Amino acid sequence: MAAPPLVEDYHHATRSDRHFVDRIIFWDETLRDGEQMPGVHFTPEEKLRIAEKLGEVGIPLLNAGIPVVSDEEARAVKLLAEAGLPSKILAAGRTVAGDVDAVIRSGATHIAIFVAASEVHLRYKLKMTQDEVVAASRATIRQAKEAGLHVAFVTEDTVRAPFDFVERLYREAMASGADRLVVSDTVGIMTPLTFRWYLHEFVRRLQPPDWSVHCHNDFGLAVANTLTALEVGATSPHVCVNGLGERSGNASLEEVAVGLESLYGVTSGLKTEKLYELSRLVEEVAGVPLAPNKALVGYNSFSHEAGIHTHGVLAHTLTYEPLQPEVVGRSRQMILGKHTGRAAVVEKLKERASRPTDAQLTELVRQIKLRGEARTKDDLEKFLGEYRRLYEHPGLSDAEFWAMVYALGIGTGS
Repeated sequence: MAAPPLVEDYHHATRSDRHFVDRIIFWDETLRDGEQMPGVHFTPEEKLRIAEKLGEVGIPLLNAGIPVVSDEEARAVKLLAEAGLPSKILAAGRTVAGDVDAVIRSGATHIAIFVAASEVHLRYKLKMTQDEVVAASRATIRQAKEAGLHVAFVTEDTVRAPFDFVERLYREAMASGADRLVVSDTVGIMTPLTFRWYLHEFVRRLQPPDWSVHCHNDFGLAVANTLTALEVGATSPHVCVNGLGERSGNASLEEVAVGLESLYGVTSGLKTEKLYELSRLVEEVAGVPLAPNKALVGYNSFSHEAGIHTHGVLAHTLTYEPLQPEVVGRSRQMILGKHTGRAAVVEKLKERASRPTDAQLTELVRQIKLRGEARTKDDLEKFLGEYRRLYEHPGLSDAEFWAMVYALGIGTGS
């Protein structure tokens, strides 16, 4: 008789409800939406470093930026487009002819043309009617197609726009030559169940040959919603390394990729063992420290201190780990501190073949706990103070702003 499984896996129970495409094309947004995170700025050379690492991981498509933003941004996109990277280089632009021209000049082979769709965006931000949005979209898609670009048509705030307008706008986009449609949850308000309904309706109405999703993390649901979209049949999820992005960020590359592989058994096409190396590079260049408890790449993801947990993991890693750390290029750590138990200390002592008596082991564990409880928090408090200073107000300070105002001789009106 075969031995029973060590753990039960219930994902098979929903297999008939899942419709993954044969090849998922990861669309990385780290260099565009990730850079829009307050306080983050990449030089063209830094973008190239990250892009090279993304290529090593196996990312098929990456957004290099919006070249019309500045000369430096245009130089960055051109640098990546001419670097001979294994990833296809995409650049973004609004439904404005000048934006599309800037992408054409950059040498990128792919363009994401974006425009808002919800009434709040049209009325208060764009100050355009639905007819005007449709006309601008048609014109710029045709402009890009005539230049030989692969065109992804993106609507901001798709899921808060009237569905009839969404359908009309995307039909016009496809008729104008758009190769891929992108649905955006711009402020992260979808839940997986609602998003599933929405995407089924989107596909039913439009039958798009190629479609993608762009999910934000305002309620912590970006990865869950992205995986839901892939279950429904999305071809190219938008992701950012470490979950960088506007406000609370975007769907995390590492979580979506490893979730696909480990939870569904679906091939991501990526070298997941290089994800931690990529994560550390982006952490360093972006200057945004990873949360210790960040899934998969956070410093504590494969660390254990509590005695019950360390004892379990030492007996079998499946007790308190869902996958081996090597899957994402990590290693396991047993942390010595207040919650340490005897099993972890015995394991640590093996590193130097130390064999304590029972009394020595008891005393060593006692001292470890005491030392762990007595550790000063001064260093941590200093770090947190500096961290808050940097990230609560990451831009220019009020003093810097007003100094510029006065230096330019701008009157105050008083």
